[in-house]
Amino acid sequence: MSERSTIAAALTAVRARIAKACARAGREPSSVTLVAVSKTHERPLIESAIAAGQLVFGENRVQEAQAKYPALKAAHKRLKLHLIGPLQTNKAAAAVGLFDVIETLDRPRLAEVVAREIARQKRAPVLFVQVNTGEEPQKAGIPKPEADEFIHMCLDYWDLPVRGLMCIPPVDEDPEPHFAWLADCARRHGLGLLSMGMSADFETAIAHGATHVRLGTAIFGERAVPGPG
Repeated sequence: MSERSTIAAALTAVRARIAKACARAGREPSSVTLVAVSKTHERPLIESAIAAGQLVFGENRVQEAQAKYPALKAAHKRLKLHLIGPLQTNKAAAAVGLFDVIETLDRPRLAEVVAREIARQKRAPVLFVQVNTGEEPQKAGIPKPEADEFIHMCLDYWDLPVRGLMCIPPVDEDPEPHFAWLADCARRHGLGLLSMGMSADFETAIAHGATHVRLGTAIFGERAVPGPG
């Protein structure tokens, strides 16, 4: 089977699983956006996914995305690119200029810089606040006890276009309580988007209201050697 056929088959299988999970949750499949995580994968694999109808992609590193996506976005006008990895303040200008969605807003200093870049560039990506629901010291995300105040500040003080929340539960814990907490937090703030669920747990995330699921391995297979950035 060719590389293109393999990816097309993987996408078909993933979409079928999303549809079944939505049916179990009483939801329409169209309510869930599949974000294909293309980090460390080269342009030919991404083009294979595009040929199979996938137009929403996620990257972890700004520099790696800068090397791959400007030409892809120019060739495919409907393509949407999400930043799903931690964002350094010195990369904020580039991120605001390239990404359609930034899912990893997680601290006041970054919020200030992103707000300034949105005003300067007159370009406003959709923003998600990332919450560190497992309170893991090695992981990005605003700590749970600080999340409500930070979200409030993003919306009312910096006037940022925050539309949703994102989390990455600890790998060794049941993800369900994390997804439930994030969904409840989003409801409290009137946010309609939830990015939660990856290849191993996206069906559980859909049951808790995920609007975006981030899948890499289930589509592209195991990761390649990490790229720059």
